[in-house]
Amino acid sequence: MSDQSPPPGWTPRDPDTPPGAPHDVPPPRAHDPDRRRPPHPPGRGRKPRRPRTGWRRAVPTWRMVLGGLLLLALLIGGALVAGYLLVDIPPANAAATAQSNVYLYSDGSLIARDGEVNRVNVPLSQVPRTVQEAVLAAEDRDFYSERAVDPKAMVRAAWNTATGKGTQSGSTITQQYVKNYYLGQEQTIKRKVKEFFIAIKLGREKSKDYILEGYLNTSYFGRNAYGLQAAAQAYYGKDVNKLTTAEGAYLATLLNSPSAFDVVSHPQSRPRALARWNYVLDGMVKKRWLHAADRAATAFPEPGKVRAAAGLSGQRGYLVEAIKDYIVDNKILGDKTLAEGGYHISSTVDKRRQTALVDAVDQELVSKLEPDTRKADRLVRAGGVSIDPATGKVVAMYGGIDYTKQYVNNATRHDYQVASTFKPFVFAAAAENGSRTQDGRRITPNTIYNGDNKRPVVGGRIRFAPENEGQVSYGNITVNTATDLSVNAVYAQMAVDVGTGRVKQTAIDLGIPENTPNFVTGPAMALGTLQAGVVDMAQAYATLADHGRRTPYTFVEKITKGGDTISLPPRTPTQAISREAADTTTAMLASVVDNGTGTAALAAGHPAAGKTGTGELDRSAWFAAYTPDLVTVIAMMGQDPDTGTLQSLYGALGEPRIGGGGYPARIWAAYTKTALEGTDPVDFDLELQPGAAQPPPPPSPESEPPRETPGEPTSSTPERPTRPTPSNGTGGRNQGGQNNGGQNQGGQDNGGRTNGGQDNGGQGNGGQDGGGTTQGGDQAGTTQGTQGSAQGSTQGADSDPADGLRPPSAFLE
Repeated sequence: MSDQSPPPGWTPRDPDTPPGAPHDVPPPRAHDPDRRRPPHPPGRGRKPRRPRTGWRRAVPTWRMVLGGLLLLALLIGGALVAGYLLVDIPPANAAATAQSNVYLYSDGSLIARDGEVNRVNVPLSQVPRTVQEAVLAAEDRDFYSERAVDPKAMVRAAWNTATGKGTQSGSTITQQYVKNYYLGQEQTIKRKVKEFFIAIKLGREKSKDYILEGYLNTSYFGRNAYGLQAAAQAYYGKDVNKLTTAEGAYLATLLNSPSAFDVVSHPQSRPRALARWNYVLDGMVKKRWLHAADRAATAFPEPGKVRAAAGLSGQRGYLVEAIKDYIVDNKILGDKTLAEGGYHISSTVDKRRQTALVDAVDQELVSKLEPDTRKADRLVRAGGVSIDPATGKVVAMYGGIDYTKQYVNNATRHDYQVASTFKPFVFAAAAENGSRTQDGRRITPNTIYNGDNKRPVVGGRIRFAPENEGQVSYGNITVNTATDLSVNAVYAQMAVDVGTGRVKQTAIDLGIPENTPNFVTGPAMALGTLQAGVVDMAQAYATLADHGRRTPYTFVEKITKGGDTISLPPRTPTQAISREAADTTTAMLASVVDNGTGTAALAAGHPAAGKTGTGELDRSAWFAAYTPDLVTVIAMMGQDPDTGTLQSLYGALGEPRIGGGGYPARIWAAYTKTALEGTDPVDFDLELQPGAAQPPPPPSPESEPPRETPGEPTSSTPERPTRPTPSNGTGGRNQGGQNNGGQNQGGQDNGGRTNGGQDNGGQGNGGQDGGGTTQGGDQAGTTQGTQGSAQGSTQGADSDPADGLRPPSAFLE
């Protein structure tokens, strides 16, 4: 059989040529598409790997990745074994005998100690089964079936915290018990590592019932109560074995945020607390620990009053609670960490000014209350905060008559409307944004608006026609005058002109928290329908006082424990609004004190700027004001002492009405005079926006000031209307107009307007419904006295809030 022919493209080798010897290489041949790739020569092996070049050199191979993972697993496994062997279960921590915290005035003198730990241990058998299940539903629903630690939950909690979804512990009940009983509340890696290994070891050595019993006896529930038995007594005045399912669910709710979810001492947190309570009960149903029918029939169990320690009587308890809330809210220390005690806390509160504020409230208000003879006097509450605008330090605070009697801090609560004290923020927003009216005029203190009662707001998406205080119609008035007299119609229109979103943002920039209750955009916001705290309003007014520079307020100067100093959050000042916007607002507020509803503040003897406010149905009355060196906000509030419901202040202190320009302004003046005693009065150093300083041109005595309408600019300025005065019972103003305009029965008897017949017989603001037509000042108002009839009020002018003589109404001043 003949030899096979060589494959195409290969040169035959001479059989006499030894292997490996060179042989002739054929010349290059044209590409042959039919040529097949030759097989590997025998014995040559695989083709060499192509070297990695470019970016591929930086990418690890799969062998490298696999090797790294195996090495990492070995290291982690070794670390876990070493940790388990090296970390022992320690003795109980110091929380079992926790120390008191010490609270100090700024001069180092003692405010108070916050009391000793209240703890009584009980066996698990004494805790009702449904109460145990409520705690599990709140904290760890799979406690009896899971391991001592849950790595997935820990990773998930860390991820949620890092991505801004809220701080979450990711800890099982076993881990929480270890933290409560063996370690502490410090947020450190070292403590978390110890907690991890002790929990694993404890889970292997102890039963689930043992761990749950320990957890229930060591957890902090607020009100200085450690353990379920102490909490049952603190909140419901009963032993733990008498707790109902609903009560147990509420106590379980407190574990998440003990102080914040106390609906008695923090009524503003009620919605959040109720949501958490419902979450607990729904979890019990989901786990089939509670029948759906029983769940539906369960009502929220109102906890009892706070029983404060004797050492926290007077203002001391309010100060301590405000300082604690500030520390927890600003994440300086956790609620449970702070409760462990041993901290020395130096506050910013000035002892002399604190005494001055308490004395001012006592002299101007408390000493005049007669709750035994006047039922309405039982409803009166008061709150106040004073801030140094240059530093943001709270130098004085009044929380109520006595912490052991009225436990809710009136200076920090958030359930009363701020009323017209919000109006300066509307104008500040206009000045900051260069806003214009509907007809294109720049908004300044001299801009003219229509101030008629129930004038519909133009340009907004919501129909709104606000009532003025006393239902008075003012006609065309400047913004400055509208601020002096607190005219609702002007400011509701201004809010729409500026843009309600811009108004809200300016208020936030000044210092009003974005999450303030009822902080809803709309024209009504200009009337102060939001429910900010006294301390929040003091913060915002302090920003205006410091020329638009906001320095976050603080109650705390320094915190130490065992020689260590706790770091405090930075409070870097920021320019919230321009100096011109803030100073122009201040100039208008100075006019309120000099000429408007806040004249009682002149008794302080120092140049001041401020604003009065009276809440809906007279449930609150405010005066927020400042000198160049000191900002103070005073509020009166109506609350039923038995039910805690908000009430009107009609008839309190023997007055038909309570307004911000009355008792609050007088308290402000008395305090400010003493607080600034020994200092010279200082004028405001103001830089006004263009056009703000020029006075408006005086009106011609022969001409009638035109009434402003949207889209129709006006250049002439009306004479300033006078403040409303007490009604004579027929709705008119002492039966007459003013200044030669129907002086004797000038169209005001039956529903005439405040300024009816003003300047030559009711020009523009004449009597209404024909008022002044036949008797307008001995015929002086005959031709002009009726021109305001289409827009005037149907009622006569009642007095300003400062006069305290208005009949009840449902709107705000």
